[in-house]
Amino acid sequence: MARDEKLKEDWNQILQILATKFGEGEVLNVDAIIYLIGVQELGQGVKEFKKDDKVNLMHIAICKLLEPFGYYEFDFFDEDGWPHYNVLGELPDLKSGEQTVLIKEAIVNYFKNNGLI
Repeated sequence: MARDEKLKEDWNQILQILATKFGEGEVLNVDAIIYLIGVQELGQGVKEFKKDDKVNLMHIAICKLLEPFGYYEFDFFDEDGWPHYNVLGELPDLKSGEQTVLIKEAIVNYFKNNGLI
């Protein structure tokens, strides 16, 4: 199976699992999935977050997702338990479609590494 076909198959499997668990049957968009990953990585459970916290949760997720690609490195947890990352390298200039493929690949890898698929 070609790499792109496998990515598409894995991505669709993740969408189905998350739609069932979190979307009441509705497929979640990429931003919603990134938000869920941020909540998971924060590790403080389900609670109400302020708007700024939601942005920070998405940042945590992006750092975690792109860490295996060498763009970020975990640094420390602050006194409130929020993880902080160092930037290791600049992200390459990617077209919109290329960005989407990179983030989908990173999400698939995250869920594979965490035993979802």
